[in-house]
Amino acid sequence: MPAMTTSRITTVAASVAALTFTLVPSGHSAADRANATAPVPILMYHVIADPPPGAPYPDLYVSEADFAGQMRWLARHGYRAVTQRDVWNHWHHGAALPRKPIVISFDDGYRSVAEAALPHMRTHSWPGVLNLTVKNLHVRGGLSPFKVRTLIAAGWELASHSLTHPDLTGLDGPALAREVTGSRAVLRSRFGVPVDSFCYPSGRYDADVIRAVRRAGYVGATTTIEGLATPEKPYELRRVRVSGSDGVTGLASKLSG
Repeated sequence: MPAMTTSRITTVAASVAALTFTLVPSGHSAADRANATAPVPILMYHVIADPPPGAPYPDLYVSEADFAGQMRWLARHGYRAVTQRDVWNHWHHGAALPRKPIVISFDDGYRSVAEAALPHMRTHSWPGVLNLTVKNLHVRGGLSPFKVRTLIAAGWELASHSLTHPDLTGLDGPALAREVTGSRAVLRSRFGVPVDSFCYPSGRYDADVIRAVRRAGYVGATTTIEGLATPEKPYELRRVRVSGSDGVTGLASKLSG
């Protein structure tokens, strides 16, 4: 991932100034405004476990040992985990963030997120973001409703990853609305928490999908496009993929450019 230079950050800040001037008090300096729109890394994980023999996508698995090492590396290098809601409130309402914020997100909703990732994040008192596919509440290896509530009780943010994880770009209007709007309604009703962010299944989206996500009431959506998240495209937030082959040094390299 290319380094995010000072000039790039300045360009991003300038491009969104017209959109954010009403949200940043007029007495704030240009530096305050630049900080309020600075890019934030969002890490993308899936399963925290060793891949079983013959796994079709072994790089979606990060071993628990590697994950623990990655969390220690982040803490030693000054990163502090926040939720996507924290970032949105910072970008749009000037809420405070730590000096080096990072979002740690988990797609789909596998049992290992609660059993392997949560203990290591609790060590640092860090929240995560669970991008939950509703059907994974009812499949072997998926998170149970009890486990989801455990994550929420630990300060995690719940986001939608659709009802059944289809390619949303291939759906007609009613089916698309059911996956996008329906999943939000189910999660809000079942867990009694806000569900303000969406995550595109397999990173597949187009203009129609973005419109459906906006209509459903989500304030933003994450993609699988590599890079840092910025406020200028809230429904196309980039992420940093963490693969099973990365280890600690691979993640460090991605974050260091």
